[in-house]
Amino acid sequence: MIENQRVPLVLISGLSPCSGTLAALLRTEGTAVVHHNLREITAGVVRRRVQLNGRDQTTTLELSHGCVSCTLREDLLPLLRKLSRMPQVTRIVLKLDEAMEPEPVGWALRNVLVGETPVIEDVEPVGVFTVVDCATWLDDVSGDDLLGERGLLASPEDERTVAQVALAQVETADVLVLSGAAPDAWTAAKASAILDRVAPSIPRVELSTLDSTAVLGLVPPDARLGAPSDMHGALLRGQPPLHADCGIALLSFTAQRPFHPERLHEAIDVLLDGVIRTRGRAWVASQPDVAFWIESAGGGLGIGHAGPWLAAEDGPDWADVSPERRTLASLRWHPEHGDRAQEIVVVTDRATPDEVEAALTGALLTDEELAAGPPAWRCYPDPFGSWHEEPCEDTEDLQPVSNRKEENQ
Repeated sequence: MIENQRVPLVLISGLSPCSGTLAALLRTEGTAVVHHNLREITAGVVRRRVQLNGRDQTTTLELSHGCVSCTLREDLLPLLRKLSRMPQVTRIVLKLDEAMEPEPVGWALRNVLVGETPVIEDVEPVGVFTVVDCATWLDDVSGDDLLGERGLLASPEDERTVAQVALAQVETADVLVLSGAAPDAWTAAKASAILDRVAPSIPRVELSTLDSTAVLGLVPPDARLGAPSDMHGALLRGQPPLHADCGIALLSFTAQRPFHPERLHEAIDVLLDGVIRTRGRAWVASQPDVAFWIESAGGGLGIGHAGPWLAAEDGPDWADVSPERRTLASLRWHPEHGDRAQEIVVVTDRATPDEVEAALTGALLTDEELAAGPPAWRCYPDPFGSWHEEPCEDTEDLQPVSNRKEENQ
């Protein structure tokens, strides 16, 4: 199927119940609206609803494994291909379950094969819309609740925090749709200050003002359209304000020397208390060839590998990485360490940028440790595996999930 025959695909995400209102607004003649309800997924059951031209069909699916990945692979992707090839379907609106983030769906569209080809050959993403509930969003992104405590699990093993999902939905949107009203002016101002720093370039519009014929016109020309982010690319889209507002501040931490693994482990707590969001790449002395990816929100933190540095022995060729990564690497290239560096963006609330910066700076190698060189660094005791979670009880048996920091008893 050639590109100009692909069926337009709109993604709608958000914890807000008004995401359904936006989907309904887009349900015009020829538009298929698809929604998978995951509330029973821990029992291996997903309820799929498809609305098309006055027909409304709900199907109960029983999956071999109850998880979002299985739902995507076993039902959603084949369904999108089937709908895209129906002559009566001129557009597809995919309303994601509250627990789903747009980016994994975008990745699956482009990389998971259905038959011999990915579904991106059949559908054309034209916009990712995230609906933000103004009454609750600030509490969602600043609290420590787990999805399970809200009844929003996406799998039996899902240990993400509500904040992790709420922020990921906002950061990967092309348009933010604001629904309802904040309970007071302070809440509205503080939520706006956070959005200004985690999603500075993403346009915002009131749901009550939307017209079905003009919705897609809100998507900016440089929109990501669900494309996965480059872990070695820019950490923020747009130009966020650098001054503090309503107690919300932005810290961009950079350094061209590695972290000591044990001191970094001790410093992790600073990223869990009084911090709204952490995202970035880290260079850890004991594992000098791989870039670590650090991400936290709502007391949940995960540390995993983002692949090798360009300067690593098994690093990718320059021609095989994005132009953005090549540019960023060139700007910071070190004659000995290459593109290895610390680049971490932290949005703070109760903590201050100075506190966070001091903790991270204290985790860097000292001049004496730096002079000892990589052979000595590789011998440091290393509490990190290929992925790290907090709280940690056994650093030798780490699992690929994030967890929240438990309150001190």
